[in-house]
Amino acid sequence: MSRAEAWLAEAEADLEAAQVLLTGMKYNACAFYAQQAAEKAVKALLFFLHEAPWGHSVSELLDRVAARGLAVPLPLVDDARQLDLHYIPSRYPDALPSGTPSGHYTRTMGEDALSCARKLVEFAKTQLQG
Repeated sequence: MSRAEAWLAEAEADLEAAQVLLTGMKYNACAFYAQQAAEKAVKALLFFLHEAPWGHSVSELLDRVAARGLAVPLPLVDDARQLDLHYIPSRYPDALPSGTPSGHYTRTMGEDALSCARKLVEFAKTQLQG
């Protein structure tokens, strides 16, 4: 298994975890795992394109994919930006103006994050299978 394939496999595992967390009404954790799934999927693309990935911003990683010559559909850029919003606030009690992440996140927020992540993971999968 190549590095790109290994990262994509972990992205898919995180996507499954996000679904379990959504079902279990752990919406903040669902959003975080969705962000992680997308981050790992885009890192898989960077490994595939022979670049060592660095960082946690899905949108910045996706910009690097585009800079390597891979056409990235504009809606995926929007999805990546949406997921960037969940990297810290979904986990830390002092990251939001009031309350904790577990009390702040809603089902809709979890579903939206999961939807964005699914699209990015599918895009990476399609590119790797070429």
